[in-house]
Amino acid sequence: MIRIDRLDHLVLTVADIAATCDFYSRILGMSVETFAEGRTALKFGRQKINLHPAGHEFEPKAKHPIPGSGDLCLIAETPLADVISHLQALSVTVEEGPVERIGATGRLRSVYFRDPDGNLIEVSNPIG
Repeated sequence: MIRIDRLDHLVLTVADIAATCDFYSRILGMSVETFAEGRTALKFGRQKINLHPAGHEFEPKAKHPIPGSGDLCLIAETPLADVISHLQALSVTVEEGPVERIGATGRLRSVYFRDPDGNLIEVSNPIG
């Protein structure tokens, strides 16, 4: 049997690399990294999100990569009330929340909003 330890990275197909980098760095504090012949990634903690420009994806890729098809949950160290205030100050619309959800390791309190491509972003704090 294979035992998986953690997620190293995931890939988002995006319409505009610069707009995506601006959003994730300005709104979520991720750092932008250029690697492997000009490819772009967003780094946070020990993970990263690799970005593929729509129509120019890197092989191998998802079978049907399109911008806006992602749904991500990110665990924040920042208290959720401060996350919400930050989003409001930057005119990011909270679509839902705060609401209680169940994550990979237990209960979460979450807010939902969208990135420039329409991907659903959930930012959460563990409960308890």
